Amino acid sequence: MPRAIEQIVDTYVRLKNRRGLDELMMHRQRLAVDLKSRSGYDFSLPIGQIDEEIAIIEAGLSRLKAESAGLGPSSPV
Repeated sequence: MPRAIEQIVDTYVRLKNRRGLDELMMHRQRLAVDLKSRSGYDFSLPIGQIDEEIAIIEAGLSRLKAESAGLGPSSPV
């Protein structure tokens, strides 16, 4: 089963919602910065998950950019 973030990103890309993807990215980046600045507990697991989510969002932004440039699956062959 696909992870929730993948479904969210796919929906934003399908709807061409660049702003939604940008906001999702900023939120995950703030979370990562906050967790990396904390001490007293091992946050490596949640930081790793957030980094994976950031990579998924970046891939979605790339797909959206490619589709808007006419290189995506919706372009004629």
